[in-house]
Amino acid sequence: MTLTGWLQILVFFALVLALTKPLGGYLYRVFEGRPPLPQVLGPVERGLFRLCGVDPSREQTWGQYTRALLAFSLFGVLLLDALQRLQHVLPLNPQGLPAVGPALAFNTAASFTANTNWQSYAGESTMSHFSQMVGLTWQNFVSAAAGLGVALALARGFTRRLGPEGPKTLGNFWGDLVRGVLYVLLPLCVVYALFLVSQGVLQNLDAARELTTLEGAKQTLAMGPVASQEAIKMLGTNGGGFFNANSAHPFENPTPLTNLVQMLSIFAIPAALTHAYGRMAGDTRQGWALFAAMSVLFFVGVAAAYAAESQGNPALAAAQVAQAGNMEGKEVRFGIAASTLFATVTTDASCGAVNAMHDSFTPLGGLVPMVNMQLGEVIFGGVGAGLYGMLVMGVLAVFIAGLMVGRTPEYLGKKIEAREMKLVMLYVLIFPLLILGLSGGAAVLPQGTSSLNNAGPHGLSELLYAFTSGTSNNGSAFAGLNANTPFWNISLGLAMLAGRFLMIVPVLAIAGSMVGKKGVPVGPGTFPTHGLLFTGLLVSVVVIVGALTFFPALSLSPLVEHFLAGAGKVF
Repeated sequence: MTLTGWLQILVFFALVLALTKPLGGYLYRVFEGRPPLPQVLGPVERGLFRLCGVDPSREQTWGQYTRALLAFSLFGVLLLDALQRLQHVLPLNPQGLPAVGPALAFNTAASFTANTNWQSYAGESTMSHFSQMVGLTWQNFVSAAAGLGVALALARGFTRRLGPEGPKTLGNFWGDLVRGVLYVLLPLCVVYALFLVSQGVLQNLDAARELTTLEGAKQTLAMGPVASQEAIKMLGTNGGGFFNANSAHPFENPTPLTNLVQMLSIFAIPAALTHAYGRMAGDTRQGWALFAAMSVLFFVGVAAAYAAESQGNPALAAAQVAQAGNMEGKEVRFGIAASTLFATVTTDASCGAVNAMHDSFTPLGGLVPMVNMQLGEVIFGGVGAGLYGMLVMGVLAVFIAGLMVGRTPEYLGKKIEAREMKLVMLYVLIFPLLILGLSGGAAVLPQGTSSLNNAGPHGLSELLYAFTSGTSNNGSAFAGLNANTPFWNISLGLAMLAGRFLMIVPVLAIAGSMVGKKGVPVGPGTFPTHGLLFTGLLVSVVVIVGALTFFPALSLSPLVEHFLAGAGKVF
């Protein structure tokens, strides 16, 4: 580790901190106040609502909100699947790419609808410009906006004081969806895409170009609308790259400045949502407590990953080979510090974009991205998903605090009772059940193990990482797994849909249960949820739940690989 490397990490975090309050205030104004630029965007918003036949002032109960979200997402899966299968007859296909196969089309449709963006394909040689723009980029916008809506609905459930006789409503899904795209994602992406173009990121509709190198060899360079997809890929915490190499490709991420801005854009909206939540609660300290818990977990992860990669490969250390850190699988123009920071950020925020190959990290360095995802998508998390995931952990934390003192737990003046805890535990248990169940099945089936490029604990890490990434809606890969087979395309597609929507339903049910509760006055026995004690308890709950659930599986994969590598055995 170097001072320069740590300065990069600290500057990045300082920029995230500086953006949190102003962007959070903007989000609060868009969804809970008077949206900005009413003369410019107001007519567009009203026109869209009229076109769709939606009255955004007509609020929905949690059941209505859930049904609207699920119906819209189902439509998205079917439409994106159809676009891929028909891309050979659709326009903007200058390379004449064929139709995508059924299993891969399903996997990709499920992936982008679930805001996962797992890619079992090489983008530049599989998807036409039309599929990239109309299919994938569209889903990047609406899936992020849908997650944003779920977070807002849960926040309203906690913060609204409607009383038992009032309407138990959580907003309007269609209103949240349109405003999320129109006022937040689209304006930011326009500016962001122009910045990326200025730095050398491609933006055209050309066919691939064949060039002759200085050595006389032929090289094919893919062209296409890269900058526009890259912008929403990062801001929407989607992660699906135009190129197979993702943000390690110089046409997607050409300079250290674009690398910094890409990392910053991954954290920007998830971090800002904590402040917006504090504004909704009428006490910004509530939001800063969540931000502090996320920050502690972030710094622990990035320090562990940076230390592991700086020490180098333990197998080479065992052979007494001098090394200056582990540069395998990393871009020289970024180095170890920026690569490990990117890996930590993208798996903290369930983005999935990569600027280095995680399969080439040291065992402990690769452990950090995996654990980040297994903690439940709560370290800032995806757009919306990070906030609602951390709020669910907050409910669990105050419940544990209530058990310690023998008092009914409260959160923001509302009692947490049996129904809420059943839903919280359902949310907590679905995640490991999917990851460990599917990983266990794939580990004993030849259709699963035949795709592994490594044996032993590293092969298990590749398998476990794949289902962890898919279920947590991250989308990054260890890059040592051939996932483009019918077994992996279908199983990962189902894991991504289940990991998204089977966890959203209990979240919205919690919101519906909380919104109609009568508030109770603060008393001497009330556990404050805005201070260091709550932050510490929240961090502990997140770590303990993740450690108790996944430690046995991790012990058989990256942890045992680390000790075996130190003894000179590799896989």
